[in-house]
This record gives sequence, structure tokens and C-alpha cells, in this order.
Amino acid sequence: MTSFQNLQTRLGIHFKDETLLKQAFTHPSYKNENPEFELPDNERMEFLGDALLNMIVAERLYHEFPELSEGKLTAIRVSLVRQEKLAEKAAVFNLGDYLLLGKGEDLSGGRKKRNNLADTFEALMAAIFLDQGIDSARNFVCRNLEADIRAIKAGQIIPNFKALLQEFTQEEFKALPEYEVVESTGPDHDKVFLVTVALGELVLAVGSGKTKKAAEAEAARIAYEKLHSDC
Repeated sequence: MTSFQNLQTRLGIHFKDETLLKQAFTHPSYKNENPEFELPDNERMEFLGDALLNMIVAERLYHEFPELSEGKLTAIRVSLVRQEKLAEKAAVFNLGDYLLLGKGEDLSGGRKKRNNLADTFEALMAAIFLDQGIDSARNFVCRNLEADIRAIKAGQIIPNFKALLQEFTQEEFKALPEYEVVESTGPDHDKVFLVTVALGELVLAVGSGKTKKAAEAEAARIAYEKLHSDC
């Protein structure tokens, strides 16, 4: 498995059992086309890695931001472990270059697909945990989150509640939120907009702001925190 040596150097982690690393990069399409391949695909590792990431990130945020409410901590956690962010982290290490893919998936650009990269990052987390233990997994996650934590503290990263709400409603309800301006008051130079966000006929929340965009963001934040508090 010499092809993984450079990756291990880049990760700063050298595996005792390299079969765990290889399994983390085995896409289901490869296993489907090569049923005789000695290892399972990485789907079970994704499951474990997802749980590990959420726990480790939640623990870090809990200690870093003692003043924040549960709802705000949840929003930040989700923003840090959402598919787009994990794909960015995977790209830093060029994880797509190491994927074992079926021919069709490879030809369709599978090495650069956001979902493949995010899933592989989660599987890699599981491999690190299974091979090295929770401390090594925690150190790896925290090391790669350091810049994001600093940016959040500096106010440079604010959770995108519209994106978070859309991701949540798509996953949980298979539907997209819809926004509607229901009222605008005040003179042209100082208007206040009132916006609702709904799923079908169900209004989730109402938000207000100096612009339509700000009002939509506020409505999304209220709806997102409400939906999570109801879970």
C-alpha cells in the first residue's frame, strides 16, 4: 500500500493497520465492480466518522464558547461538519486522488464530487479512531478546525442559516423552504421588511430586517433553531 505513504505524511498520522486506511478510500462503486476485493466499502466507516466528528466538534465548541446557547452552538457545529465544509477539508489533503472508484464513477468526475470527498473525510476519521484511538482522532479534527474557530471568534464566519435550514429540510422533509415578504414599513431610506419562511402551507418562522436578505436570514435562523429544539 505504498501509494498511501505520501498521504500519511501529509496527514501527520502513520497507521499501524493500513488496511483501515485503504478501506476508508474504497468507494461503493469500486466494491460493486470488484466483488472479490478483500475489503468492505467505506459506508460503515462514514457512519462512524460522522458520529465522531459531531461529538468532537461539539465538545470543542462547548469549551470554546461557554456564553453561547444550545441553538447557536448547534448552528455552528452543523456549519463546520456540513458536506461543503468537509469537502473543503478533504481537498486540502487531495483525498480524491486516493479514492478507489468504479470506472463509471471515476469517468464522471467522482474524485472531485463534493459528496464523495465529504464521505471520504468522514471515513478517514473513523479509520484514525479505529487505528489510533479517540485522542488521535480529536487532535486531528481540532488541528484542522483551528483556523475556523479563530475566524468564528473574530466574527469572520457567521453560520449561513439559509443554507443550514435548506440542508436540514431537504434531509428531514424532502422539501425546500420558501420565503415571502409579507410586510415592509418605513421610508425608502429606512425600511423594515417582514419575511416568513414556510414549508408548503406550514409557516416555520417570521423574521425582520433592514433588507429582504437580512429578514430572510433572521427568519431562517429562528426556524432552524426551532426545528432543532423540537428534535
